[in-house]
Amino acid sequence: MGAIAHSIQHQSFYCLKITVMHPYETISLDTAGYVLAAWLIGLHCWMLMKPTASRNFLIKLPRNGSIAPWLMGAGMFWFWLLVAPDGLGPLSKLQMDLGEFNQAKSLLRIIIPIAALGMITQVKEFLAIRGIGLLALMAAAPLIYAAYLESPSSRLLIPIYAYAMVFGGLFWVGMPFTLRDLITWVTKTESRFRISAFAGLGYGVLVLICAILWW
Repeated sequence: MGAIAHSIQHQSFYCLKITVMHPYETISLDTAGYVLAAWLIGLHCWMLMKPTASRNFLIKLPRNGSIAPWLMGAGMFWFWLLVAPDGLGPLSKLQMDLGEFNQAKSLLRIIIPIAALGMITQVKEFLAIRGIGLLALMAAAPLIYAAYLESPSSRLLIPIYAYAMVFGGLFWVGMPFTLRDLITWVTKTESRFRISAFAGLGYGVLVLICAILWW
């Protein structure tokens, strides 16, 4: 009887362990679709409805010193939450298992705030773009998790956009002039700006339709 009880207890503990999911894994495909669609539709509708204001904002964005610290700070804080210690309530919920690198978490908890402070106070060149790149890298993960192993082939709309964010984010953090050059190219002519806005809006509408009908 003791052996049976021990076996049942072990199995119950194992089941409880495997059912504990990271918050990213609980995001449904349709929820991710609605969020992504809202972002794409909102952003590109703004570009179409306020072309002058949006073009001026984008042109000044690479060296926008007023929002740069907030973008970098938000990205670094999100990164820190992935290695946050236990016992901080909601702040500990995004903590991720880093596998072989779990031992480095305690060090990262110290390095990340120091790096954030150093970037915000010392790096003035294209800090806003670097912050956008870091946020793109952070935001891609929950989108990829939401579409993972889902059956509709239309789900690929989400990981395609997410991997584009990863690819772009890596460049924007390390080589921020690439986003500056892209913004310069897009805003150079009115027709090019409108085409880009309609393309982004169309992608957002397509994601929304899929989220409503199939996800």
